[in-house]
Amino acid sequence: MKTIYKKAQLLICLSVLPLLMAAQDKGRNVIADLGKIVNPKGIQETYQATIGGIPQWVYVRGQDRDNPVILFVHGGPASPMSPVMWMFQRPIEEYFTVVNWDQRGAGRTYLTVNPDSIANTIKIDSYVNDAIEIAAYVRERYHKKKVLLVGHSWGTIIAMKAALKRPDLFYAYAGIGQVINVRDNERVSVEYAIEQAKKFKNDTALAELKSISPYPGNQAITRERIITARKWAQYYGGLSAYRHESMYFFNGPLLSPEYDKKDVDAIDQGNVFTLWRVLPEFLEVDFKPVKEFPIPVFMFMGRHDYTTPSEPTEAWLNKLKAPVKKGIWFENSSHLLPFEEPGKLLVTLLEYLRPLAVKEL
Repeated sequence: MKTIYKKAQLLICLSVLPLLMAAQDKGRNVIADLGKIVNPKGIQETYQATIGGIPQWVYVRGQDRDNPVILFVHGGPASPMSPVMWMFQRPIEEYFTVVNWDQRGAGRTYLTVNPDSIANTIKIDSYVNDAIEIAAYVRERYHKKKVLLVGHSWGTIIAMKAALKRPDLFYAYAGIGQVINVRDNERVSVEYAIEQAKKFKNDTALAELKSISPYPGNQAITRERIITARKWAQYYGGLSAYRHESMYFFNGPLLSPEYDKKDVDAIDQGNVFTLWRVLPEFLEVDFKPVKEFPIPVFMFMGRHDYTTPSEPTEAWLNKLKAPVKKGIWFENSSHLLPFEEPGKLLVTLLEYLRPLAVKEL
């Protein structure tokens, strides 16, 4: 009887699957049609550019090509923003031309380049040089004096280093989920997880967290230890505020007009490919010795972010010297701030970043 029941379940699933895929395709088509930029002054381009000696996918959208350009450096590593930009970016496109790109080893770029051929380039400096090269490329292609630089999560490491290395390319820098010191972040994150697990008497969480204690400690910070630490910090809202999970973000690419199924599958493939290669360098990232910043710097900080905790960022910013500096708290956000408070993100970009670029246009 159980065998018959399981076969019946399988047949039902197989019969429903085509309907689900058709509905998904229709949803993607609606989103693509809604997002189509028809303004004659607008720009909507998806193309490959040779950056760092390899073809990398670039996505450019904006309602007026005369607007300032934002170069957005995505997180991860290998978690491209291009397949989820449809979820929050359209209002921003009324006031900025937004450039996203799939970094080496990420998303569609992962599929374009034989991974073995770039395995030895999966290093932070490679990404930084790519960011600088694409900033120069975008500046020339769209006839801009400079661009605005925005980084998210892992992308803040790349973007910060790019801004420090080539400040002449950028009007200003904004970090979202900024990484200052990775080991500090890991410590604060797991302390939060333990605090919450105790508060809610979660014995399972406490047992798992105890198994990696002291964290990060003097032991090697392995992928497995990181997963355990992040699991419970994120369960208690450290990725999306007030949520135990963030499936809206992880499933968002399924409806992306830019991605098909193989592209979506490549997100996880790229993450596995890049993470262990870059992990040793990533764990040693430390911007605390940086006491001066050459361009205006803004930190967009999620009050509930315990993926890249905001407290170390605030402490660093308070001691920093810069032409302009400002920390902006997003009180109802965690790490996925652009999706959690998109309205405030737009207003903040308009208030602080756009004027720095517009005055020179």
